[in-house]
Amino acid sequence: MSELHEECGVVAIYHLPGSEPSPLTVSILGDSGPEEVSRLVPRMLLDLQNRGQLAAGMTTYSPFRKQLIDTHKEVGSVSEVFHFSRRDKFTALMDEYAGRAAIGHVRYATCGKDDRSYAQPFERHHIKKHKWFSFAFNGQLTNYDNLREMLLNDGNTHLARETDTEVFMHFICSALSPQEEPDLLSVCQSLAQTFDGSYSIVFLNALGQMFVARDPLGMKPLCYAVEGNLFAAASESVALFNLGFKAESIKPVLPGQVILVNEKGIRFEQFAESTRTAHCFFEWVYFANVASTINGKSVYLARKNSGIELARQERQRGDVPIDFNTIVVPVPDTSKAAADAMAYELGIPSLEGLIRNRYSGRTFIEGGEYRWKKAETKYTPLREVLEGKRVFLVEDSIVRSTTMRVLLQRIRNLGGAKEIHVRAACPPIIAPCFYGIDMSTYNELFVPQYMDGAPLDEWAVTPEVEKRMAADLGADTLRYLPVDAVPRAIGLPTNSLCQACITGTYPTVWGGKLAKEAFDEYQSDPDNLNGQSFSCKRFGRMGG
Repeated sequence: MSELHEECGVVAIYHLPGSEPSPLTVSILGDSGPEEVSRLVPRMLLDLQNRGQLAAGMTTYSPFRKQLIDTHKEVGSVSEVFHFSRRDKFTALMDEYAGRAAIGHVRYATCGKDDRSYAQPFERHHIKKHKWFSFAFNGQLTNYDNLREMLLNDGNTHLARETDTEVFMHFICSALSPQEEPDLLSVCQSLAQTFDGSYSIVFLNALGQMFVARDPLGMKPLCYAVEGNLFAAASESVALFNLGFKAESIKPVLPGQVILVNEKGIRFEQFAESTRTAHCFFEWVYFANVASTINGKSVYLARKNSGIELARQERQRGDVPIDFNTIVVPVPDTSKAAADAMAYELGIPSLEGLIRNRYSGRTFIEGGEYRWKKAETKYTPLREVLEGKRVFLVEDSIVRSTTMRVLLQRIRNLGGAKEIHVRAACPPIIAPCFYGIDMSTYNELFVPQYMDGAPLDEWAVTPEVEKRMAADLGADTLRYLPVDAVPRAIGLPTNSLCQACITGTYPTVWGGKLAKEAFDEYQSDPDNLNGQSFSCKRFGRMGG
């Protein structure tokens, strides 16, 4: 699913003063002291590079410099932004921004230019230390338009960008405005009463006060770990585990929970009631690093279980011969766990019939013929593996279908496969996402064009529809993971997950409103004759 991208990942780290460094601190910082714990941020962000490759940045805090908090951010990958290939530049950067606390961010945007001003963290200067802050978030505010209008109705307010990050910043400022002393818990409570959507936040101010918080539905992942006087948080557990935190010490931030950190210690508070959860199921299907654990559930095992579910479905239908000439081939890389498990269950080999070119660049933003050409460079079929074979091609999901069409053509023409049977380790994507994934219109999705004008509540991908889809893609057959298999694979109850894009049921009020507007737009222009410029501006903002 190289066509689909998440919007970002966040990290935070804090070394509390006043005690001897813990063994973990000594082991990971080496000669650097606690006042240079910020050096760990680029390393943590590298482990979250899967969540965004457009821009990266960090804000650090040190009481020993004039710029109490200071931000470095640029467009580019983590290694580019922090000059990993130039030891002298990297060292100079780490020296300049050395601090006892830091937050960081990696970003991907749904539309718009590659612009440094949209990179996070966002820093806001102020003469009052508690109002001088920086923050970053992962998610998207579904009531963005309403909040933006509220701000602009005040004649003294101006917004310079088309981004919910800037709106987010203004509401933090508004919550801080009447405060003479910082009360960060009340700030989070104010945000919860204002925002609809998804958000995992990291925040740092010029007093050296930090908080990390997760929205009341827990839509975006966020976890933390504490060992001795070292606190760290990240969108995914792999960033903490690779620092040296023990797996059992890495815990999820609870929905509606804020963790407040300062030089005096760590405090856990509930800033909003959480009556239910809506964890994004796509984290397990695709977005998260396969080595991560999200909300206590292994990403690898979830993908493995999806492959077992695919194998079970294959046995039930029994219409594709499974013999010595049949192989399973994963689409690199996120499909491998599902493909291997499916092959094992069916008793046939799982082979690497596709080699991914990791340096071909991004294709998901480009359009038309150029996007197709770029997709052709991403995967090389191995004729030695594919020739004359009946291939189960396992993909994590099919969203827009561009990459899948290219793959099928190349596997058949260049690889010499006899048959290609596509199996998606995810149910059909039938509806847009407004919570931080770059699929915000019905027009861009593969499935809606096959629903033949049926009412939304009657949409179903039947075997007959699958046959039409397979023919259009150039596959012999196409099958999807059933919707009810998703919670089984993850190991969480259905009502704890957000599955809006595969069910059309949205967990928040404004998510449902945007979905209705998107569907009305699709009905009025099903062939997308007017392009997606309106949708990109209206639904696909450059969010967190």
